[in-house]
Amino acid sequence: MQAATLREVCAKYKVSRRAVQGYEKAGIVKPTGKNKMGHLLYDTAAQERIGIIHMYQDMGFSIREIKEMIDAPKRSRIPILENQLKKLEEERGRIEERITILYDLIQKG
Repeated sequence: MQAATLREVCAKYKVSRRAVQGYEKAGIVKPTGKNKMGHLLYDTAAQERIGIIHMYQDMGFSIREIKEMIDAPKRSRIPILENQLKKLEEERGRIEERITILYDLIQKG
């Protein structure tokens, strides 16, 4: 994979331009150059990092949490990931309860 523009990276990872700019502002990713037209470029490592950051955000992590863990050793990430998993499982339980209530309301008409 070669360097890509911000537009290309956004399309590839389905992330907004503003989100990537936020990642840059937080200091967790940075462009690796500019093309001859002045557009920011991201090398393979930066592109993959953007994908990982976006995945973590999708899982409910804040930028602050991502910043703390993205470069941390894998071992130290485990408790953070387990904690997030617990939160998501609790949320799933609440959602499933709501779904059951809605089914009941629909059946009762």
